[in-house]
Amino acid sequence: MLGIDWITGLKNDEKEKMDNIVKQHFNVTKDDRLNLMKHNAFMIWFTGLSGSGKSTISNALEEALHKKGVHTYTLDGDNVRSGLNNNLGFSAEDRTENIRRIAEVSNLMIDAGLVLLASFVSPYEKDRQDVAKTVGKDNYIEIFVDTPLEECERRDVKGLYQKARKGEIANFTGIDSAYEAPSHPDMVIKTTQTTVEEAVELIINYINPKLKLNNG
Repeated sequence: MLGIDWITGLKNDEKEKMDNIVKQHFNVTKDDRLNLMKHNAFMIWFTGLSGSGKSTISNALEEALHKKGVHTYTLDGDNVRSGLNNNLGFSAEDRTENIRRIAEVSNLMIDAGLVLLASFVSPYEKDRQDVAKTVGKDNYIEIFVDTPLEECERRDVKGLYQKARKGEIANFTGIDSAYEAPSHPDMVIKTTQTTVEEAVELIINYINPKLKLNNG
């Protein structure tokens, strides 16, 4: 039976782990990497219902940034769940753990000097706030891809809504699981009123000042 260290309140195995983990310090710093890449590093977090257009806009944005010489990487929901998070389901607890792991990976990628594009339903406001805390609020840009449920269902690009309506998928966001819309997103893209090309232009105009290094 595991004991508890009454001073720290940690289980003994947790305390032992903390006592034996020492962060490695590296000679090449984040600033060194930013100077090499000639632009700042930060995250653009796309949130919205399945089928809202998050991945489509993110993909087009990355292509446009790549053409401008910006070093980028994209994290997308299905891709991450097929690898890093393939042991997680869609309960509220697993959704939160899914986003927590993504936040930690994102933090490493930002430290590597990349502009990270992250496209996730991320239905819970607190989870998104925790992402911002993990990567640093100055490194976090939240874009709400605001597409009505009926339009997402009409598109149903992956056939998921149809399955959810038939009861073949449980805990599907927008059907039998809630989506908490962002209270204060940095940008709102309404895909019923804005084309992909227009959305990309709006986002690039918004992030251009943030891309520039103070020394460049």
